[in-house]
Amino acid sequence: MLDFNELRELAADVRVFVDIAEDKAEALRAVIAAYDVVLAIFPSGDGMGLHVVKGKGILDKIANSRSHAMYSHTAIAVPDLEHAEVLKYLTAPVEQRIAA
Repeated sequence: MLDFNELRELAADVRVFVDIAEDKAEALRAVIAAYDVVLAIFPSGDGMGLHVVKGKGILDKIANSRSHAMYSHTAIAVPDLEHAEVLKYLTAPVEQRIAA
């Protein structure tokens, strides 16, 4: 079960980390690389929208096995779904970007 308040707090922590970094793009890449699952959160008509930036395979495996596997996770606030999709594309391994 997702805790939206926790996701908002995680996204706020990420925002502070990126804001104080000299190289913001590198800081964002470091955050994404450091976690198993990264969710983009954004405002939507019915509250908060979610998009998986990294870790879809892990989440699918957990959902299909109905287990409670341990994984690290964080959230990144973006303005909308389009920005979430672009973030996912730009931070995907090169092999995945070429295949797309």
